[in-house]
Formats: sequence, structure tokens, C-alpha cells
Amino acid sequence: MEVDFEELGKLLYPDGFPGAGNEDVQNYISYLASCGIDKLSDCSQVIFKEFGNVESHLEELIDELPSLRSKVEEFLTTSRDLSQSRHTTSLTLSKHTQVLEILELPQLMDTCVRNGYYEDALEILSYVRRLEKKHLDIPVVASIVSDVKKGTRLMLLQLLLQLRSSLTLPQCLKTVGFLRRLNVFTDAELKLKFLQARDSWFSALIKAVPKDDVAQHVAKVVDLSRIHLFDIVTQYRAIFSDEDSQKDLEKGVGSNLESLLDQCMFFGQSFSRIGADFRNLLIPIFQNAAFRRFELDVRSANVKFDESLNSFSLMESTSLHSSSLIIESQDKTSPPLSLMEFLPLAQYLNGLVSAFNGLRQCCPLALLKDVVSTLSSSVSKVVTNLKSLHQLEASGFTANEEKSFERMCCLVSTAVIPHINKCLRFLFPLQAIANISGISVTELQRKDVGQLDADALIAPIENFIPKKAVTIVENNEIQNTNETHSNDNSIELNHTENIEVSDVNETVAELSSNLTELDKENSRPNESIVNNETGEQVNDLNLIER
Repeated sequence: MEVDFEELGKLLYPDGFPGAGNEDVQNYISYLASCGIDKLSDCSQVIFKEFGNVESHLEELIDELPSLRSKVEEFLTTSRDLSQSRHTTSLTLSKHTQVLEILELPQLMDTCVRNGYYEDALEILSYVRRLEKKHLDIPVVASIVSDVKKGTRLMLLQLLLQLRSSLTLPQCLKTVGFLRRLNVFTDAELKLKFLQARDSWFSALIKAVPKDDVAQHVAKVVDLSRIHLFDIVTQYRAIFSDEDSQKDLEKGVGSNLESLLDQCMFFGQSFSRIGADFRNLLIPIFQNAAFRRFELDVRSANVKFDESLNSFSLMESTSLHSSSLIIESQDKTSPPLSLMEFLPLAQYLNGLVSAFNGLRQCCPLALLKDVVSTLSSSVSKVVTNLKSLHQLEASGFTANEEKSFERMCCLVSTAVIPHINKCLRFLFPLQAIANISGISVTELQRKDVGQLDADALIAPIENFIPKKAVTIVENNEIQNTNETHSNDNSIELNHTENIEVSDVNETVAELSSNLTELDKENSRPNESIVNNETGEQVNDLNLIER
């Protein structure tokens, strides 16, 4: 039987047999053709069985694929962790020097403290504090911070022990500087620790003096006290500033200044029994506080005057002047009610009266010059503002407004300045000034000590003041001086009640009510401090003078 290989190849491989050009393939095909149909059947059966086996193995492989997938995922996770760990280890290895320095901080801190390298120890402490703020959640960092704090406590103990030894001023400054940088004590606590440590050292020196020879013992104690107490005081003053003691008074205590003065004076009086009277040291502190408050009140009065003058119309004063509602009071301490015709002047003088009321609580005679200077500057500003107003608005004044302006300037001369001088006489009596200065009351009165110079103050507006008004001023000044001189022995500081002027059309009944309250206030006795030893009453002002 002849076999056509080409036809057979076309039947088996219509698209062409890939290995047609291979001689081995041709020989194998020829061999298969010679085997016959039986052999081909056996081969087909074997192939079928093999395909069955392949199918069963494929099913087993499919069953194993999920577990293989999980194993692969587990492997990926493990390999990723290993990679991250390897990266961390590599990074740690590259930062080995820096990590080692951080881990050695507690040991380095202990070495610096024990060897007295406090500057380096403070730098380490500062670095560890910054590290603590950023990485306190890391256990290693928390452990390092704890160990460094132990070294800090040792450093604190060593510095306090140094204060208990003999120290020069530079050494003392350096030691206290280290204690301040530790931020362990407040300033008050540090002062107390310093004094306790130095006192402990000084007491140890005194106890170490031999007591065999009494004379030598006393001489040695006196010598040590002279040298070392002076050194301790010098060191304290060089290290600690006493400026903080005045901060509360500088902030202002309002109307409580008098009560605080009473308490402090009573405190000093109690300590005088053991030879530690410090009341004289309080004088400049309270004196400055009282004057600062007075300056602020006067400045506020000037500001209110400027604001009120800018919005004031002279026509208002004309209508009020024609209504004749103003009744002058006969009270010596009440402001002239004629000022109600001009609201700016009334508010200004009301502000000054308020300032006098505040100064009355603590009014030493040493403030006389400063108070007069401050008031002179204040009144000078008022006069200057009035002159500026006339220069700007005079061209538009009507005849009535011109007369009203003249009355306003006249009241500055006849009412404002005289009343200020009257208040100054009550605050600073001539008799009290004479007792301290040694100058007679008549001489003080002749020289107008403690009074504003009215002529100099009203000089810029003198042209607007009628000569008749000037004569009235001179007569009033002579009368006020005589009245004040006659009352010097009975009046030290009169209470001056504020007269609030809020409306130029205020009724006579309201004015009478204010005057009644003023009379009641003037009838109050002066506050005093009772001396527990002698039973005498010491007036605040007299106490400050001494």
C-alpha cells in the first residue's frame, strides 16, 4: 500500500506542518504509516488515558491554588516586613553616631555635673527638654529624660551647697545664674533660698569661733559679722533687683492707696518694737504712686476739656447766662457754680477736684512742688487752647458770642485758678509747711508758696479779661489767704466731694443736694493710725512727713 505523505500531511495540518522540512519528522511519519490501524488505536488509547491523568492533576492543582495564594501573600507580607526592618536597620546603622550620642546623654550629664561643668550640663538639659516635647511617646526618649532629670537634681543640690560655702561676688553671681537657668524656683523662692543658704554658712562661721577667751570670742564674732554680713548684703543687692516690689503700686491701686498705707505703716510700727522700723523706706514708694495717679487724673481732665471745647458752642453759654439759674454756694471747698455756664470749664475743674480727692488720701508735703508744677502746666494748656479757639473762630463770632468768650476767659482768672489755689491751701496748709521749712507763715503767705502764678498763667488771654475782673481776683486771693491762715490750726486735709457737671441746665435742687453731701463729707474726721505703745493718734500726713 502506497502512502501519499503529502496528502496525509495536508489532512493532518491544513495550515501546513511546522516541521515539514525536518527529516526526522518525515521518518517518524513514515514509521507511523507502516504500523497499521491497530497500533494507531493503541496509541490513541494511551493518549486518552494520559489526558485523563492530566485532567485529574489539573483539578488537584486548582484545589491547591487558594492555599498557594495565601502562602504567597504571607510571603509578600513577611518579605515586606523584612525589607522595612532591613531599611530601619540600615538607617540606624547610618545614624549610629547620633543615636549613640543621645543614648549617652544621661551618662554625659552625670559626668558634667560631677566635674562642675555646669554650662555644658545646662546645654544638655535644654536639648533634652526640647527632645521631650517632640518625642515623649518614645520609651527610650522617656527613659533618657528621666535619667537626665536625676542629674539635674544632683546639680541643683551641688549649687545650693555652693551657696552654703565661702563665695566671692563673681562666684555668687555665677551660681545664682545657674540656678535661674534651671527654672526650678521662682524669683521670690530663689531670693529666700539664697538668704537661707548664706545665713546657714554665716551661722556655721559664728559657731566655729572658739569660746575659750570671751574677749577674743566677742572680737572675732564682731569682725566676722562686719566682713561677711556686708558681703552678703552686697551680693544680694547685686544679684536681685528690688524694682519688682513697686510693680503693684505702679499698676495703680485706685482708692485703696490710703488703706494700704495704713496697713504698711502699722506693719512698720509693729516692727519698730524689735528695732526694725522700715516706715521711712515706704515714703518714696507711696509718694511716687500718689503723684503718678494725680498726674493721670490731671491729664485726663485736660483731655476731657479739649474734647468738650471742640464740641462746645458759645451760644449755649449765652442762653444759660440769660436764664439766671446759677446760685453761688458759700461753701469754701465747693467749686464755683458760675462755671456751669461753660461746660468745658466745669468738666475740667470737676476733673481737677477728682484728682485732689485722690491725692488727699496720701498727700505728703514733699509733693507740693511737683503738684504745683503739674497744675501750672495743665492750666497753661487750657489757656493756650482758649487762645487758639479765639484765633480760629473770632472772625465768625457774633457780639453775644464775643462777650461769652470774654466771660469764659474771665472765669478762668476769677474762678478756676482761685479755686485751684484754695484746694492747694487745704491740701498743703501753710502751718504745716512752716513747721518743716522753719519759715514763718506770714513770709510763706507773702511769697505765695504753694500757689499758682495767676498773672503768668492768664497772660496769653489777658486782653480778653476786663480790668474789673482782675481787681476781683486780687481781692479774692487776699480774702482766701486770710481765711486759710486762720484755719491752718484746725484743718489738715479736708475732704472735697466731686461735683459732677453733666448738663448745663441742671436744676437748683440738684445743686443744693450736692452741696449738702459736700458738707457731710467735710464733717468727717481724718483717718488716723493709733500708736499701740503711746495711745496717740498719728495722722497719715504727719507720719509721712517724719
